Amino acid sequence: MTDTQLDVVVICGSLRQGSYNAALARTLPALAPPGMFVRAAPTFAGLPVYDFDEHQASGIHPIAGAWTDAIRAADAVIIVSPEYNWSIPGGLKNAIDWASRMKDQPFAGKPVALQSAATGLLGGSRMQYHLRQSLTSIDAVLFAKPEVVVTFAAKKFDEKTLELTDPPTRDMIKLQLEAFEKFVRRVAPKG
Repeated sequence: MTDTQLDVVVICGSLRQGSYNAALARTLPALAPPGMFVRAAPTFAGLPVYDFDEHQASGIHPIAGAWTDAIRAADAVIIVSPEYNWSIPGGLKNAIDWASRMKDQPFAGKPVALQSAATGLLGGSRMQYHLRQSLTSIDAVLFAKPEVVVTFAAKKFDEKTLELTDPPTRDMIKLQLEAFEKFVRRVAPKG
């Protein structure tokens, strides 16, 4: 990463090994413009369900601390997530709940772009809608368009390697990343 490159952390909302969303997240560094350094966020796997009493008694859980430190240190965030029951996966929502309780809340003023992949027609778009609501409540600066909603994902990723092979989808992602870079530089210029 150079001084002029944006440091962008990618959060994957799926913990599943064979997840299309995890495969999509792994594709981003290769599709990012030269002005963007893309890296994976630490996992939120194993993070207990947020409990205010436990938080007060024991402090910030180490998994939550590492996760939010990575967000705080980045110039911007991309969240790539599946849709569970028409909404945000519970693990991702729980991690966001932990982050929202931090003293120096890491999403406040942070530019965030969303992506999703699903095997159906809507491609996770309902999850994106709900995630936008949650992130707005904690003052994230949401990037609007172009959107990345990967529909019929099984046809767009290699069955064995999970590599994203669909050229129009790859082009759509490149367009979003290029526009997101411009957005981040406009709304949160590096100091």
